[in-house]
Amino acid sequence: TLPQIRTRHIDDSAQLANYIPKDKTIVDIGSGAGLPAVILAILGYKAVAIESITKKCKFLEAVKQELNLQNLTIINNRAESIARQIDSKNSVWTARAAAPIIKILDWTKPAKTPYFLLKGHSAQQEINEAREKHKFDYELFPSRTGDGFIVHLFHVK
Repeated sequence: TLPQIRTRHIDDSAQLANYIPKDKTIVDIGSGAGLPAVILAILGYKAVAIESITKKCKFLEAVKQELNLQNLTIINNRAESIARQIDSKNSVWTARAAAPIIKILDWTKPAKTPYFLLKGHSAQQEINEAREKHKFDYELFPSRTGDGFIVHLFHVK
């Protein structure tokens, strides 16, 4: 997807800024190459990139240094290990291609934080599967960069 890096990756991540208030801290699950955490940090959000793979965290640290992103924190850990430490009043969870919704909720359920998840065309199917195990309200917003959706989960119980 290198030829479509701008629309497929950068713009896809940046579109979350249309939905997340600027005073919220982004807590990004499975940040990998920094999508959407790095992009949202560039846009001025305070962001926390959670990544369990050390090699990817080293890459994210290099990006942070190169771009001088003082508002980006990288945590080399699993989301389920730190979920209880997240300030649910001032944060939102994000994820892009990290895992199905049901897994994301399994990992983070102790937190009462809203979620903004970048999902593909099977978003509704993932929502239906997750609702068999978890209770939540949701909104679906069409992606501006493809055939996917932004899934906003709230009132997660």
